[in-house]
Amino acid sequence: MTRKYFGTDGIRGRVGEQPINAEFMLKLGWAAGRVLGKGGCGRVVIGKDTRISGYMFESALEAGLSAAGVDIRLLGPMPTPAIAYLTRTLGACAGIVISASHNPHYDNGIKFFSADGTKLPDDVEAEIERELEADMVTVPSERLGKAVRVEDARGRYIEYCKSTFPGRLNLRGVKIVVDCANGATYQVAPSVFKELGAEVTAIGVNPDGLNINQGCGSTAPEGLRERVLAEKADLGIALDGDGDRVLMVDHTGELVDGDELLYIIARARAGNGKLSGPVVGTLMSNLGLELALQGEGIAFLRANVGDRYVMEMLQAHEGMLGGESSGHIICLDRTTTGDGIVSALQVLAALVQSGSSLQTLRQGMSKFPQIMINVPLAERVDVTGNTVVLQAVKDAETVMNGKGRVLLRPSGTEPLIRVMVEGENESLVRQQAEHLAEVVAQTVERQIKSA
Repeated sequence: MTRKYFGTDGIRGRVGEQPINAEFMLKLGWAAGRVLGKGGCGRVVIGKDTRISGYMFESALEAGLSAAGVDIRLLGPMPTPAIAYLTRTLGACAGIVISASHNPHYDNGIKFFSADGTKLPDDVEAEIERELEADMVTVPSERLGKAVRVEDARGRYIEYCKSTFPGRLNLRGVKIVVDCANGATYQVAPSVFKELGAEVTAIGVNPDGLNINQGCGSTAPEGLRERVLAEKADLGIALDGDGDRVLMVDHTGELVDGDELLYIIARARAGNGKLSGPVVGTLMSNLGLELALQGEGIAFLRANVGDRYVMEMLQAHEGMLGGESSGHIICLDRTTTGDGIVSALQVLAALVQSGSSLQTLRQGMSKFPQIMINVPLAERVDVTGNTVVLQAVKDAETVMNGKGRVLLRPSGTEPLIRVMVEGENESLVRQQAEHLAEVVAQTVERQIKSA
């Protein structure tokens, strides 16, 4: 489906540029209220991360929803998965998240959840886009929506996260460093791990509206690695700005990515007889994950990149566990969407139950060298079907001689084309990735000039 505003993960862009401006958000709130408030369920929850622009967009969305006759429940700074959870438990007809996830502070975006805490279907997003083209008409004054702040939102979500950790276990004796990326988890994540008994050192918990994801969190884990070593911690947990992704660091300072975390959780679930259906990864998932799961007798499927596609494949094949290399992991036996804190707790449960370290548990999977290069776009153009680019991909695959993979794809959230090459020989993989990235960059430049 061709959509004007919605991408693979809501609506996202640079603050102040169309459509990420106050005027559009007012209209979006009204259009969403018209569509999502149908059927008599006139309540929508709004949460946000710690970007300074969140205040502006929260007010604009609130005004638009009110003009459509929909009541609003304001959650304040809360992780994206918390909004999904609270949408369900507060009986709302939808949830709205104001966040650009792992992007810098100057970006922002809007994500929606349905009444059951899942991403909106394509047809509902299309209906909202149709309403955006209509003239905005405010309901009569007696029908205007009212806004109320939910004072206990944080406590509700903390208790929910703790409930996903096995009740007979605790984290006493486990020393953790948690990096909250100066984002939406800064008031929640440290409390969750502390209340389960862990000794916690928290970093990235001083947001100022501008420092979200800035040299911290899952997109920049070097500071976490250094702190884990300095504190002699058992492990480190790196969350992203809105809390739906997690990466970890073992006690030696080695990064443990989403593929390895997914393997650890899947192996633990299978060992307890609690894994149903296949594990779902994406086209970007490391080949080592697929081979390691096969070695455990666990089926593995690949979806298109994006958590909505992982979710669709899980539902189609009655699976319960899937995720992406970036650390966006979906545990459908615990929650309805990717949740960094909940995913980390599942890994910690596997560690406690096995009595092993994170370093030991990750050793069951051997990663293939994988190089990804982001080619920035001055304009949004897709050259992945260009004949010159396709020939370069074919040539790279020939050089790899059947012992590797090549993937080009436009980012769904940023103006980039991602070039990924994976194989047994790291130097060959890097060489082919750099060559392909150069071909793509040159093709993009030629296409823009000829437009």
